[in-house]
Amino acid sequence: MVKTTKQPVKKVTKSVQEKVVTEKVAKPSKKVKAPVKKEADTQAPPPSEEKMQVIEEYQVKPGDTGSPEVQVALLTKRIEKLVSHLKENPSDNHSRRGLLGIVSKRRRLLNYLEKKDKKRYTEIVKKVGLSK
Repeated sequence: MVKTTKQPVKKVTKSVQEKVVTEKVAKPSKKVKAPVKKEADTQAPPPSEEKMQVIEEYQVKPGDTGSPEVQVALLTKRIEKLVSHLKENPSDNHSRRGLLGIVSKRRRLLNYLEKKDKKRYTEIVKKVGLSK
């Protein structure tokens, strides 16, 4: 048979209990307010002259900046710039990846336009100078 000895029980005084309670309570953290955005901060900068010329040339109606024709033309300009950049900097793989994304986006827009309106698709392909 194993003998067990009783350990004396420590009495906790009131001051020790208060310390434990005060240590467990977390202090409220200060919240930092986010800066308030003004209307001027949310507006995009005006487009460049080159971009405005492309928009004017390919727009379907006055004030049009979002039609597939304009988007394809703008993406084609960006592709041409990136291709020339990559010819000078062949090891720039970050730009190469960006170029692939832009080419894919243009392809998706052209596929959409081909499904919606075959005539507009053939016009933009000829105007931009693509081979399909």
